Amino acid sequence: MHEHIRHRCVRLGELLLETGETVRVLAKMTGYSKSTVHKDLTERLYLVNETLANEVKEVLAYHKSIRHLRGGEATRQKWQSRQNQ
Repeated sequence: MHEHIRHRCVRLGELLLETGETVRVLAKMTGYSKSTVHKDLTERLYLVNETLANEVKEVLAYHKSIRHLRGGEATRQKWQSRQNQ
């Protein structure tokens, strides 16, 4: 693995822990694609820093556990905005 990829993985992992944001938000913040951010955090980070990878895994698991709530809220807001027009 190239050195710049190793650094990117660590930076993304630390950023995720600092902000607690989703993969989608991290991708927008950093300018990388969602696929790259997700692969860096779920696969490559384990090869670079296993301790950091385990902490990131917990945050990602939390986001996965509440995604149905986020989706439901987004749908509710969408329909409310349509009714107010």
